[in-house]
Amino acid sequence: EVQLVESGGGLVQPGGSLRLSCAASGFTFSGYHMSWVRQVSGKGLEWVSGIVSGGGNTVYADSVKGRFTISRDNAKNTLYLQMNSLKPEDTAVYYCYASYDMGYWGKGTLVTVSP
Repeated sequence: EVQLVESGGGLVQPGGSLRLSCAASGFTFSGYHMSWVRQVSGKGLEWVSGIVSGGGNTVYADSVKGRFTISRDNAKNTLYLQMNSLKPEDTAVYYCYASYDMGYWGKGTLVTVSP
């Protein structure tokens, strides 16, 4: 059974940091490109960041560039998103997404940035 389980979300003050994790199982994690996608309540999905299967190349949305860092540990089948200098507009449910021949989604973790 394919599973993507996000964790690390929570409440943080503006300017704070969080590290999200996404634990993968049931498929060959190292062969998949991985992304973080977020959704603000009542709005559509917003792609945040992506990393290729080998981890060598990363890309970011302009809204998070310079503040967020995506990484992966293929030995641990885990994807990460280090989020620094958080802003209230970063408040959303964050999903990890695996893509190659198939696409897989996690159930998300809520990040709330508020004083």
